Amino acid sequence: MILGQEPILLTPGPLTTSPATRQAMLRDWGSWDAQFNRITASLCRDLVDIVHGGDDYVCVPLQGSGTFSVEAAIGTLTPRNARILVPDNGAYCQRILKICRYLGRDAVALPIPEDQAASAAAIDEALSRDPSITHVAQVHLETGAGVLNPLADIARVCQKHGKGLIVDAMSSFGAVEIDVRSMPFDALIAASGKCLEGVPGMGFVIAKKTVLEASGGNSHSLAMDLHDQYTYMQKTTQWRFTPPTHVVAALRAAVDQFLAEGGQPVRGGRYQRNCRALVDGMASLGFRPFLDAEVQAPVIVTFHAPTDSKYDFKAFYAAVRERGYILYPGKLTQIETFRVGCIGAIDDNEMRNVVTAISQSLASLGIRRVAPLTRAA
Repeated sequence: MILGQEPILLTPGPLTTSPATRQAMLRDWGSWDAQFNRITASLCRDLVDIVHGGDDYVCVPLQGSGTFSVEAAIGTLTPRNARILVPDNGAYCQRILKICRYLGRDAVALPIPEDQAASAAAIDEALSRDPSITHVAQVHLETGAGVLNPLADIARVCQKHGKGLIVDAMSSFGAVEIDVRSMPFDALIAASGKCLEGVPGMGFVIAKKTVLEASGGNSHSLAMDLHDQYTYMQKTTQWRFTPPTHVVAALRAAVDQFLAEGGQPVRGGRYQRNCRALVDGMASLGFRPFLDAEVQAPVIVTFHAPTDSKYDFKAFYAAVRERGYILYPGKLTQIETFRVGCIGAIDDNEMRNVVTAISQSLASLGIRRVAPLTRAA
């Protein structure tokens, strides 16, 4: 890595941002300033437009990480006597189950192997078997392994049974097509520091207006009450409590770049090329992805760890970092892995440089055995 040069973040957020996005944070804003409030309003309109929400959906921003907004959505948009089905194929699905426990919402896990996508047929069966279920909470892209779940099929099943659908689209929003006209949902949650290529610090919930307006009194928390946040913003144009002004300004700049690039189809295409360059390059070194190609999202790739006795993730991480890249540890429960993100203000040429850095790191550590591993039984 060149002295003074910041490493490239190959993580599912925070990620490497553009100079224009970073530049947007150099100005200070007053939280009641009319110009700042216009930035918030324009952002909310543009975020709804990305999913073609029209006048039926609204965007409610919230301070904090994406998990804050997931908790706020569940706590606000489901009644306290809700029964929530959570298809579980990874760590972020399990986080939703934990949130439900904290909120006192009755949750039903639908276990799915970590290397498989959620099955709309299995969800259909679960809803038929238990009509007391009121909602489905679905992670669209489970970044524990990188699995893309079939949102359109799942949305149709929920619509068929008349169940509310809450979508954690944290790592898919902006990269993978989401169209509420063909994928109806009650709410979708994402955040600033993911595929929109902003900086972390703000989540947002795109909610069906009728559902949100009927949700008053559901939340246990003032700070996390989306209904109260929405109502206050409608009356005043302001955030209820101190907003993350620099994060909002950076996201405005990032969304401007997203739209100029061509929106989701072009952004997603760039990530697809990044992913392909990464997977092909890693294959040339002997690595194989944990997931089959048909369920692999172009956002983060999980690789089996080398079986060489000299392999240690911390040492490997440090060696790759010295060469300019930040990797991500594995998050699977049964198999040792590491993850490489494909998102951020980077292109496929950068991904080829990543492969070179990994190759050099393996050589420096004396790691020679990087054989394709069979999936655990």
